[in-house]
Amino acid sequence: MSLNDLIPVVNRLQDIVANANLSDLDLPLLTVIGSQSAGKSSVLENIVGKDFLPRGTGIVTRRPLILQLINIKQDDPLIRKPGVETDEDPDAMTLEDHLRNSMGGPDLPAEWGEFLHLPGKRFYNFQNAKREIERETARVAGKNKGISRIPINLKVYSPNVLNLTLVDLPGLTKIPVGDQPTDIERQIKNLVLEYISKPNSIILAVSPANVDLVNSEALKLARQVDPQGKRTIGILSKLDLMDHGTNALDILVGKVYPLKLGFIGVVNRSQQDISTNKSLKDSLAAEQDFFISHPAYRRMASHCGTEYLAKTLNRTLMNHIRDRLPDIKAKLNTLIGQTEQELATYGDDLDGAAEENRGALILQLLNRFSTCFISSIEGNSSDISTKELCGGARIYYVYNEVLGRSLRSINPLQNLTIRDIRTAIRNSTGPRPSLFVPELAFDLLVKPQIQLLEGPAHRCVELVYEELMKIGHGCGPKELARYPKLHARLIEVVSDLLRDRLGPTFRYVESLIDINRAYINTNHPDFVGAAAAMASVVDEKQRQSQKQKLRSARRIEKPGRTDGKVQETNGKVSSVKTVLDDKATPEKPQKSLVSEQAQKDEKDDSFDDSGSDSSESTDKDTFLNFFFGKDASPAQQKQAQDILASPQPPRLVNHISSVEYPDSAETSSVIQFHHSEAQQALEEQMDSLSISDEPLGEREQMECELIRRLIVSYFGIVRQTIQDQVPKAIMCLLVNYCKDAVQNTLVQTLYRESLFDELLYEDETLSQEREKCRKLLDSYKKASVVINEVV
Repeated sequence: MSLNDLIPVVNRLQDIVANANLSDLDLPLLTVIGSQSAGKSSVLENIVGKDFLPRGTGIVTRRPLILQLINIKQDDPLIRKPGVETDEDPDAMTLEDHLRNSMGGPDLPAEWGEFLHLPGKRFYNFQNAKREIERETARVAGKNKGISRIPINLKVYSPNVLNLTLVDLPGLTKIPVGDQPTDIERQIKNLVLEYISKPNSIILAVSPANVDLVNSEALKLARQVDPQGKRTIGILSKLDLMDHGTNALDILVGKVYPLKLGFIGVVNRSQQDISTNKSLKDSLAAEQDFFISHPAYRRMASHCGTEYLAKTLNRTLMNHIRDRLPDIKAKLNTLIGQTEQELATYGDDLDGAAEENRGALILQLLNRFSTCFISSIEGNSSDISTKELCGGARIYYVYNEVLGRSLRSINPLQNLTIRDIRTAIRNSTGPRPSLFVPELAFDLLVKPQIQLLEGPAHRCVELVYEELMKIGHGCGPKELARYPKLHARLIEVVSDLLRDRLGPTFRYVESLIDINRAYINTNHPDFVGAAAAMASVVDEKQRQSQKQKLRSARRIEKPGRTDGKVQETNGKVSSVKTVLDDKATPEKPQKSLVSEQAQKDEKDDSFDDSGSDSSESTDKDTFLNFFFGKDASPAQQKQAQDILASPQPPRLVNHISSVEYPDSAETSSVIQFHHSEAQQALEEQMDSLSISDEPLGEREQMECELIRRLIVSYFGIVRQTIQDQVPKAIMCLLVNYCKDAVQNTLVQTLYRESLFDELLYEDETLSQEREKCRKLLDSYKKASVVINEVV
């Protein structure tokens, strides 16, 4: 294929791109930009040789116009193509005109225009083509002054044009006028940049010569996308309107603004020429005379004018196509491969042959879904995310992090006070004092603490169930996107399966807690045991006692006292201890502190030796003090002790009333008052047998501490057991069960011939996308066939 055939090839590709809206395929073309009234339309009309572009004030070009100029010969068979619709009025046509159009005659014009949106219709009258451009612009962009990105494609066939592909864009403007949108400048600028920023676009920057070049908006935008000027051609219009004595010679030779492709000067029709309907043929002749006769331009007249511009554009475009053609082929092959992969994801249509295999298709989809579900849990899926945990990894995290952290956060002695422990110990002894810590108290106290482990265990089951639900909703082959109802039913079946297994898993986890509460195994090898716990309590008690004595001794000592100070006097060595200063703390309080500590120790010893006798004696003293006060006479105290010591004491009222006092008359009422008050106090005390206000004895402290340590030890054993057993139970009863049963459950539930039509109902949107993708692939393949014709 010769170089001259490259532009027709690109024109054919341009038709394919326009019909299929292939925005990814960047084809070489000439993009014409310039300010309003810069002469863009006149330049294009001069190149075409026809008056076909709308004119007027404001923005006239409001949609991109892709103009394809196709050179044909006078005897080209395309001229006499039969069955072609013309732009002539059918009512005004004669029989001869109809026969000429249908058969093709020698008088048929060789110049016409065709719009891509009106295939098969020719416009021999270019005024009708101008009106069609206006109608098509108003149809898409509206009747106001708004613009649209959707282009208009126009082909012009003529023996008087060179093969070219140009794009006429809206003129650049600064200030909105009339009905123009307020952001019209930004809209037009973005549209222009969209075309000229493509690497395969050659920029034709039209600038009026009667305006300073530094104010050219076209060159300013061209520099943004082509800073080195490698693909920009400067066109200077209105050279005939420059002030007398001035010229643009320095610009045309590249001294002012250098461009690799240079500047070309043209002279367009004036507004007066347009108003008087001066023909373009006469206008082109006048342009040539201007350059030949002008003193500044006559030396370069052969490099100026519309004819030279058209030849330059034709040559530049062919060279550009030749250079960019390998890249276009590679890009096209890449697009074909990508589109084929995308089409494969949509699948084929369910035609008659496929309907016979609907059962096999459904069975295949069920198997692939179950395989994806199992692989997601086991971590064998090919779509494993690297951004976050997913599938089985999240279940492992629940087992080891969430459950473990929740169990470790539980305090073994939560909601268990010393009062509760002491009450349980006393209640376990019954009516007799115990010699040892009752084991029943430990059982009563540790079982409610074991119950605290049930909450985290339940939460672990819920979290694993939720993760399995997420896996079921997120897995599945991409083909399921075609069948939304089948996908929904698959998720529904898996959800029902998981929901059915949730109840048994919950109950078994609860039974684990009940099992550990049912039997307290104090023979567990990890259990600390009563002996070891008691030994640790005694050791700690001794350490605390030693520390307390040491602190007491330090409090007694004062800064003025020194021990072990050795002085030597007259050759004799004597040890001297300094005593407290006279102003120091008196000796009596010091002795009282020591004596109080000794009395306390003595009291503790007597408590340990006598058991309940000391407590009983204390109760008796309290009782006597309550009735008679601390200052009762010896006779009164002896009388009361006899009453309490009597094997069968008489009623308290009678006995007290029989006691003689020095002044019976005066004290009788006092005795009766004390009796009634004591009886009321006893009744109130019996109504509320609370021991919260009683101080702890040393023995009770040790017993409570022993129980606490035993509870902590045994709770740790049970907690470790629950942390080990709960994940195993969940895996057995929920996770592994669903993995093993998911495929059979799906087949038994959904593999029914009566459900095939419903399950294989295809999404309409996806069907449209598949059809769109198929058409796109066909267009790419057609473009590939066209471009492969170039040898």
